Amino acid sequence: VQLVESGGASVQPGGSLRLSCAASGYTKNHYCMAWFRQVAGKEREEVAAYSSDGTTEYSDSVKGRFTSSKDISQNIWYLEMNNLKPEDTAMYYCAADSGFIFDLGGSYCYRKGRDGYNYWGQGTQVTVS
Repeated sequence: VQLVESGGASVQPGGSLRLSCAASGYTKNHYCMAWFRQVAGKEREEVAAYSSDGTTEYSDSVKGRFTSSKDISQNIWYLEMNNLKPEDTAMYYCAADSGFIFDLGGSYCYRKGRDGYNYWGQGTQVTVS
């Protein structure tokens, strides 16, 4: 399994970006997928968790500004980020779990936390200034 993020860039406050997470070798029908971010020297923070049933849970810090989705024709997940703030500056990572026998729902996926994910991308840098 390989996850590859892209789309990170430098933008001004109030701007928008769309991050992509392309998965190869990942064929789970029931899964959780999440977006995390990390600033150097700080803990990795979960910002959104997406369930294979299409439901998503967001952290309070991004709720209303970020939207997670998946291209159903391809194994690509997206994180649409609007009204970006300087505090959104971080390395962003996507992560996927090992799958389950049924859909868990966005809220459950969010509660899995960092230890609940087996596969990680290399990260893409977002800078807001």
